[in-house]
Amino acid sequence: MNPIRRVIYLLCAWVIASASAMAQVGQGEWKVDAGDKGVEFDPRTGRVVATNGVVIQYKSPDGMEAELSANSISLDQNSGDVEAEGRVFLRSGAQSWKGSKIHYNFKTRRMDSGSFRTEHAPFYAGGLSLSADVDSQTITATNAFVTVDDIADPIYVIRCKSLKVVSGKRITATHATAYVGKVPVWYLPVWSRSLERHRNYWVTVPGYRSIFGPYILTKYVWNPTDELETAINMDYRQRRGIGIGPEIKLNLGEWGELGAGGYYARDDGPVNTQNRTIDPNRHRLNFTYKLEIRTNTTVKALVRHQSDPFVVRDFFEWEYRQNTQPSTYLEFEHLWDNFSLSALAMPRVNDFFERVERLPDVKLTALRQKLGNTPFFYEGESGAGYFKHEFRDNNRPSFAARRVDTYHQVLLPKTYFNWLNVTPRVGGRFTSYGESEGGFVGDEASRYVFNTGAEFSTKLSRTWEDKKLSLFNSEGMRHIIEPSVNYVYVPSPNKTPGELPQFDSIIPTLRLLPIDYPEFNSIDSVDSQNTVRLGLRNQIQTKREGRVDTLLNWQLFTDWNIKQRPDQDTYSDVFSDLDFKPREWLVFNSENRYNLNSGTFRIADHRVTFTRSDRWSIGVGHRYVRRDAAVDPFGQNLILANFYYRLNENWGFNVREQFESRDGTMEEQNYTIYRDFRSWVGSLTMRLRNNRQQADDFTIAFALSMKALPRFDLGTDANEPTYLINNR
Repeated sequence: MNPIRRVIYLLCAWVIASASAMAQVGQGEWKVDAGDKGVEFDPRTGRVVATNGVVIQYKSPDGMEAELSANSISLDQNSGDVEAEGRVFLRSGAQSWKGSKIHYNFKTRRMDSGSFRTEHAPFYAGGLSLSADVDSQTITATNAFVTVDDIADPIYVIRCKSLKVVSGKRITATHATAYVGKVPVWYLPVWSRSLERHRNYWVTVPGYRSIFGPYILTKYVWNPTDELETAINMDYRQRRGIGIGPEIKLNLGEWGELGAGGYYARDDGPVNTQNRTIDPNRHRLNFTYKLEIRTNTTVKALVRHQSDPFVVRDFFEWEYRQNTQPSTYLEFEHLWDNFSLSALAMPRVNDFFERVERLPDVKLTALRQKLGNTPFFYEGESGAGYFKHEFRDNNRPSFAARRVDTYHQVLLPKTYFNWLNVTPRVGGRFTSYGESEGGFVGDEASRYVFNTGAEFSTKLSRTWEDKKLSLFNSEGMRHIIEPSVNYVYVPSPNKTPGELPQFDSIIPTLRLLPIDYPEFNSIDSVDSQNTVRLGLRNQIQTKREGRVDTLLNWQLFTDWNIKQRPDQDTYSDVFSDLDFKPREWLVFNSENRYNLNSGTFRIADHRVTFTRSDRWSIGVGHRYVRRDAAVDPFGQNLILANFYYRLNENWGFNVREQFESRDGTMEEQNYTIYRDFRSWVGSLTMRLRNNRQQADDFTIAFALSMKALPRFDLGTDANEPTYLINNR
């Protein structure tokens, strides 16, 4: 191209993209991207003509944004009129249209076109002639069609003489004929359908499970209003009998949201984990309530009552895997900028679960905040309540006591040399216990705790902007390293944990517990501490396709116990958490816990995931947990694998395996076949579970979901395949 002509074209493009937009101050902002060929612009009239592909963006004075792309356009910036032809795509607000030719006004938001296609979920519409008013969100068209198939040649389609769509409200067609393929199946002079949620529908999951025999799980959903959702579950299991139960959700507006439900099963074969028969009349009751009095004041309530510990395990497996011992509570919380007040009541409603009752537990929390104009910061926590520790099936005597606790801490964060962060702190705790009742014999007691310490940390980084590594598909690199040292000193309290009733005590865990206050919240287990926590975080960032991506994130922690308690060694275990992403489609995760004293791993958990687009993915993992009487008396040596592959547009399958190499048991196998039926997606899932001393558990289930109204969120079955078997 002639250099002078090229400069002129570039200047035109620049003027269109910037100067013309500036000229429309108060009338909206324009941005036109039209390249450097086939562009004509008249600054005097504001007319733009482009014939070689163009994108127009417009933002109105009221903030409404619209974008149009086409092969060619003729735009009048003063009036807002545009004539667009060839592969036209228009987006205005939340609506979009495709067509071969569109006439649109960016300012009045009115449109008419030739052949078009638009989406109003869950429907797609198209036709030969269209006019639209974006403000009223109304579309009218002639010689149109409606379908739920998002494909060029839909199978299920309604063809009509005229079509009217009120976005989000209703779609109406006149002289409507429904077709399956090319075969007409019905005709209506007027066909109308709401675009709002379905008021009533059925959900059915048929299948077979060895402990149930053939079964069918059925739910009828009826939503009479936008505020009220109701459903009833009606299930039949050939070996276990009938189960039935209602569900209700009610939006009370400013009075909150309420939910309730129940389920009753006359079980023909109820057994517990010891294979002993239990009461065949099994049930559960649920109640939830949430009220947002203000944006900073909430009330929550949850009640879960069940007839036995296993009713949820047997009939609501997916829910049981999320929470094996559901709680019942009533909670109030109010937030200020620097403080929060909460009141929690937690009774025990199921005698077969161990629970600490809180009747109630009131707590005032002071978030870390600056003390006036001083360099000091303050944080604290004070609470009072009546607590009762009750044991499963009352197999041990319960005990109870009142407790008042208050904790206060002052900090002085400083930065030295512009890189070293130092935060010394000093604090104190006072706890008063009333006379204990029940199994723990103890008089009134007062405990005093003093704590001090300091945290040292820094953050160092270096950037190599021009560093390119083809192996990692990376452009540029930044290394961030964050070492930290946290020293905690707590002299021996006047009362040890063994002398006090234990309500908030240390629960055995495989993860590293906090050592400083108030993060360490096991109030009744507070003991002496003379510990240094050493931490190191390494992070390597890079750019991939113009976006920042984390190549490596590695965290290391361990404790040096300067003065050991009887339950401590000089050095705690070393904890390592590693995430490594050498490519966009390859991720390695590692979690390790290494015992320095015995030279053994207590946890070694590794997983590699390969994901190539949406066609296939592979995951392989190994989880080793050393036998620990307090946490896991049996230990684990699991090998995990999953594989997903989409054969073509219609077929796909997923495999998940779990093998326990400790005793050579294939614990669980899941196989799912997916079939795309154009408007529907079906799945056939088979699962085999080895229960060791008990009989194997085999399940097969079929699920069908309409694409336009899916029953499952995308990826739900990948994370929890049980959901396709029992979606409750």
